[in-house]
Amino acid sequence: MADQTTARDQEETRRQREARREIRVIGDPVLRERAREVTTFDRSLRKLAKRMIRIMHDAPGIGLAATQVGVVERLLVYDVDDDPRVLVNPVVEPVSEERKVSDEGCLSVPGVTLPVERSVNIRVRAQDEGGRPVDFVAEELEARVIQHELDHLDGVLIVDRTTREARADAMRTLREDGSLTATGGGL
Repeated sequence: MADQTTARDQEETRRQREARREIRVIGDPVLRERAREVTTFDRSLRKLAKRMIRIMHDAPGIGLAATQVGVVERLLVYDVDDDPRVLVNPVVEPVSEERKVSDEGCLSVPGVTLPVERSVNIRVRAQDEGGRPVDFVAEELEARVIQHELDHLDGVLIVDRTTREARADAMRTLREDGSLTATGGGL
């Protein structure tokens, strides 16, 4: 039994390492690009969505944008309730004026969490990986994750959405742990 647990833990650690190697981190110029609209809904798009869901789960995370894996297309995946979703060409609008500040982490900004203000309820219009229209209202965590990932598609990171003090602290932490390098382009 202990051998099975150890083997399972080792496999999970290996998958995390591999997934994190595929995720672009702060300083990579692709994270600052605005992603292009998806116009072709084919097998390669579906394969990309499946790959992104695998990477997101293995990393582990609850959301991932295509730019985070170096693909400059308007595609994001997320999973807040054990039901992974794919959104292509998403557009959101607040449903109410209510906004909330909560701490957010990011697979592309490893090792820091930052306070970010977001709309609590949003309407989402997008397409699924097959090109079919999607239209729904997202609330709380789901709304936060979608807005976070949509920011990635617009070249915006959580360090851009936080207070000046929190950003300075995060940048210091990233420099100290080596996540931010002089050759990476920075912010």
